[in-house]
Amino acid sequence: MQIEIFLALLVFAFTTSITPGPNNMMLFASGVNFGFVRTIPHMCGIGVGFLILLLAVGFGLGALLEAVPLVYTVLKFAGGAYLVWIAWKIGTSRSIGEGKTGARPMSFLEAAAFQWVNPKAWVMAVSAMATYTNSANYTMSVLIVGVAFAIVNFPSVSTWAGFGSALREWLSDPVRLKWFNITMALLLVASLWPMLR
Repeated sequence: MQIEIFLALLVFAFTTSITPGPNNMMLFASGVNFGFVRTIPHMCGIGVGFLILLLAVGFGLGALLEAVPLVYTVLKFAGGAYLVWIAWKIGTSRSIGEGKTGARPMSFLEAAAFQWVNPKAWVMAVSAMATYTNSANYTMSVLIVGVAFAIVNFPSVSTWAGFGSALREWLSDPVRLKWFNITMALLLVASLWPMLR
């Protein structure tokens, strides 16, 4: 892969990874509600789960989705339903989690598994593989796409968790936290709109 194409791929990976979407909205809310350190497994799960999804799409799952569009439709709407449930949990949360209540951040495995029903992750994976792979050297180009996303993922997602964590003290006021969580829940649901059309 030429250096210009790889740099364009990095820009694509960074832009799609750092822009608002379900993962970033959840990380922002988790940073507020649980702090940065307790959100690290969630961040790592996103990176690993998305990389596995990306490579799976590159090595054949994308062809299956093209051949059987119903599978993609089912995944898309199952992911949408799951996101609405997560939005409900965020929107009804009324206290910053300190580990004393039943509230907890998303685990590594939950975040990794979530990528498989995250509509934005599917759009990113399919778009990246369709745009940046080369049929003449397909296996290597799929792996390079994976490397590009691996490079930019953690810095991108940690930015959102960091912003949330920085607002933690200001949002310790119950009224502010209530409206923040409701706003985040609405934004999470709104982030679905472009992907479910």
